[in-house]
Amino acid sequence: MTKAIRTTTLVLSVAAIGYYLFYALTYTPDPYTGSMLGWVGPHMALPIIALTIAPMVFAFTGNGIWEAFTGNNSSAFRDGAVGIGTIVSFRQTGLSVNDQPQVRIDLRVEGEDGKSFDSHAKLIVPLTELALLQPGVVVPVRYIPGRTDKVELDRSGDSRAAQRAMNESMIRKGITTRDKLDIAERGIAAQAVVRSLDVPGRIRGSYTEVVLGLVVTRPDGTTFETRVDKYLPPANIAQVQVGRIVSAHYLPENEREVVLALPMNA
Repeated sequence: MTKAIRTTTLVLSVAAIGYYLFYALTYTPDPYTGSMLGWVGPHMALPIIALTIAPMVFAFTGNGIWEAFTGNNSSAFRDGAVGIGTIVSFRQTGLSVNDQPQVRIDLRVEGEDGKSFDSHAKLIVPLTELALLQPGVVVPVRYIPGRTDKVELDRSGDSRAAQRAMNESMIRKGITTRDKLDIAERGIAAQAVVRSLDVPGRIRGSYTEVVLGLVVTRPDGTTFETRVDKYLPPANIAQVQVGRIVSAHYLPENEREVVLALPMNA
């Protein structure tokens, strides 16, 4: 859609300026006004409007700006594949809209096929949210297979698609299993208190293994104890310190298997 808007604007601008030049060059002067009216008159508005509107259209359909105004992904990425992007670095581009800066984010993206690639995205970010853009933060992105030099942060609002992409990524890395994902989906929601925390020292990718001793409270108020072996990103370790209350899911027929529900970016 962005390409169509730019093409239409360019064609109309060229037509407007072309008509102005044609009118001026083919104008037949009368003995009273001379040839000046060929260049000066109401038709002057055409090139003025073209030279004003065209730069604005090209600016506001730039990377990240169209999405900022519409709240949606651009047409090229709207139906793109969903990947998992990890922020590597970011910097302001120098462009701003309504005092909100445009930011270029460099990402390491894991695609649906499990292959990773380096890419970047540009978007308008409110000043109050700049602090959220930190290296290591994980975000869902839309990308076009075969054209991975640029991506867009997913603005579809389809949390299920983003969660599926994250789940498949964690399964491939050995961070979780389909059985545990089934417990998270079908299990009873409960709260648990971390009673003990052990760090064996094993690492998978950038995830650290932790062994937690939990006291889980059932919906009826009774409790049971269990141990959970889980791989966590370093940012989530603070969420499972001894004494912390965490969200959990379990199946009544197998209370030994408890799955924790922790935020993606703590």
